[in-house]
Amino acid sequence: MTKADPQDELAARLRLLQELSGRGVRALARDTGLSSSSLSRYLSGQSVPPWPVVIELCRLVKRDPRPLRPLWERATNPLPAPPKTSRQVQPPSAPAGAPRPPRNDLPRDVPDFTGREAQLAAVLAAVDSSRVVALDGMAGVGKTCLAVHAAHRLAVEYPDAQLYLDLHGFTDGREPLDPDPALRTLLAALDVPSEKIPQEGGVEPLAACWRSELAGRRAVVVLDNAASADQVRLLLPGAGPSVALVTSRNRLLGLEEVPPVSLDVLTPEESAELLVRASGDPSGPDGRLARDPESAAEVLRLCGHLPLALRLAGARLRHRPGWTVGILVERMAEGASEFDTAFAMSVRQLGRAERRLFRLLGLLSGSSFDEYVAAALADVPLRRAQAMLEDLLDAHLVQQPSAGRYTLHDLVHQHARRAAAEQDSPAEREQALGRVLDYYVHAAAAADAAMPDVSGSRAASAGRPPAELPRFTDKHAALGWFATEYTNLMGVFEVAVATGADAHASELPRFMRAFFARRCGTTHLNVLFERSLTAAQRLGDPRQLAEAHSDLGFARYNAGRMAEAGAAYEAAAPLLSQAGDIRSEADLIMRRGLLGWDEGHVEEPLDLFRLAGKLYADAGCPMGAAHASAYEAWALLQLGHREEAARLAREVLNIPHPAPAWPAALTARITLGMAIAHERPDEAAAHLRQALELAREDGHKHNEAWCLNCLGVALRQMGRYEEALASHRQAFTLLDELFEEEWKMHFFHDYGETCRLAGLPDEALRLHRQALELARKVGYRYKEALAHEGIAAVLDGPDPAAATEHRATAQAIRQELTRTRE
Repeated sequence: MTKADPQDELAARLRLLQELSGRGVRALARDTGLSSSSLSRYLSGQSVPPWPVVIELCRLVKRDPRPLRPLWERATNPLPAPPKTSRQVQPPSAPAGAPRPPRNDLPRDVPDFTGREAQLAAVLAAVDSSRVVALDGMAGVGKTCLAVHAAHRLAVEYPDAQLYLDLHGFTDGREPLDPDPALRTLLAALDVPSEKIPQEGGVEPLAACWRSELAGRRAVVVLDNAASADQVRLLLPGAGPSVALVTSRNRLLGLEEVPPVSLDVLTPEESAELLVRASGDPSGPDGRLARDPESAAEVLRLCGHLPLALRLAGARLRHRPGWTVGILVERMAEGASEFDTAFAMSVRQLGRAERRLFRLLGLLSGSSFDEYVAAALADVPLRRAQAMLEDLLDAHLVQQPSAGRYTLHDLVHQHARRAAAEQDSPAEREQALGRVLDYYVHAAAAADAAMPDVSGSRAASAGRPPAELPRFTDKHAALGWFATEYTNLMGVFEVAVATGADAHASELPRFMRAFFARRCGTTHLNVLFERSLTAAQRLGDPRQLAEAHSDLGFARYNAGRMAEAGAAYEAAAPLLSQAGDIRSEADLIMRRGLLGWDEGHVEEPLDLFRLAGKLYADAGCPMGAAHASAYEAWALLQLGHREEAARLAREVLNIPHPAPAWPAALTARITLGMAIAHERPDEAAAHLRQALELAREDGHKHNEAWCLNCLGVALRQMGRYEEALASHRQAFTLLDELFEEEWKMHFFHDYGETCRLAGLPDEALRLHRQALELARKVGYRYKEALAHEGIAAVLDGPDPAAATEHRATAQAIRQELTRTRE
């Protein structure tokens, strides 16, 4: 007998609840605040409802929802199983190359949304006429609820993306989110690759990129909790159909072109209706509120007719069936203000451990958190943290915008922060923050270990490892975690710097390099490693300091700052010798080889790659040794040793690795393809095209352009000029799309040479002259010499005198580079 599918079993249990309610689907949807279509999917087993929906259904029939929790968790996270024939089962992840579903970051639409008909109509009308609307009003008045409710209404008309971003304009304990990180977060939410995101020039190019991305989409964007017009102005869409809803406690007078919708408190009638719905009280004369209208009116007064306070008060009644409304009033009257009264009252109903966790959550500064962070913060097992968070969710002190993610409303966060300052000692708060720092460094190290790496991952050494960490099955899971936790990781880094946690500040950026290479570019990483180096200098540990210098040098190298990279490597070398860390020394030698290569040298990098390979082998790091061998093969190819390069590349490709696109295999496959292009053209083309597919699957656009360029060179060597030209053009088109003008410098010479041999001298001359202009602009002397040589080759026939002059210039530059190196 086969075991029942948990999703089907949950649907069956929900249908029993419907039968107990005596309601049809439409009536049940109306009473729970759901759409009929959503409820039908839940009852039929087509999708799993959020946990608050299950609670609401149980509440209607006065059943305890807790026995359903294990079944709901199994349905939400099912074990892998074969597809069924009765209904389509969605795979856990899309196959390679399949389009991703539209991004939807919107928080859940509250089921008890009440009133606001006029304001909702005004918001929708403003969107229709101006595409942007600004909602303002006092704290807790329901700005976010209305904006999210409207965004859900608009989602059908704007199907390409539904984005939500908290700008933290009034978040206690943290600065408002600057436009630069806000724009990067929004662009990442649209899956815009880092290579396409401007890394220099300030915030204006970022804003232009954001507007360009929105112009071709129908998206709705909620920009929540803005501090000022200046904070939000650059985040608004430009041309195109996309719309934005902005909320702020201030009227954004600086946005003159944006129509405002101001929210006041609810009317007494709306407040009473919301309290009834939030409390689960019957609306007839038998309800507790109806039996004691004077006390009910006092609850409304104490809540100030504010939706947030009303929901918190209603939750207390719902979960305390033995209370009268008079008892609720007495408990609320003990507080100092509407919000503090409601929050404190909710907190007092919790157990001691839950109250402590709630207070400690006020110490967090990020937008959201998960159960792992909560477990580290409170120093409790993960399952205990999950149970405690469920209690906080039931008390409406914590929100769950998506599965596995939790947030605190700003006002709740302020209350928790004040409570921690009053009730927990400075030492207890410091220890709790220290555990959070430990968690993020070790979690980042675990995520980094799931990424394809050159020399293998390293364990974190800062702090104490947490009892439990997330599991990252592959690089996609790791990248997803980094993207979700990005703002938290940056906040933790700032806390580490501010509190003098130098070991954490020195180590954390190292585990974020692979993520930054794919999502954030090099500019921010350079800044992080500069501060990481400062922390390492305070630590005084030779190995830490050496790795900080080396990491900063590699960040400089990737940013094209070659002289600074060389200086950082020079500073790292003696420290590594002193520390005796062979593997780190091998990393540094590889990096020095890559730097020398880009400076136009071949023999010296070849020796460095060989030395690095030996050191990796001595350190017991076979993956590092393979990567060094791959670059050794590439260097041999450039020196004309084709057979030896091909042999070494094949040896690297025979090394097993779980990630087909890991760096060593990609380099070796390109080398092999180019090495055998003359003798075995079909096999060569197959290797190069496989490398191209691997680069595309890996999502690394720079590697994709590199593969296209090398394929063009190999096809040219085979005499297949038209195919070669097409490959070069694809590489340059890709770089145009990524706004990577400087990267073209690596490919100009190859493209120009292909054009010359294909009988396109004018095109070849244009490319070499562009290369010369760009090389002079960035001070890249080796590429400048190549450009002169390319121009000379084109001018040999029509203008031999000019060709001779260009060759002489190239020779002088090469001699200069040789003297400088010596």
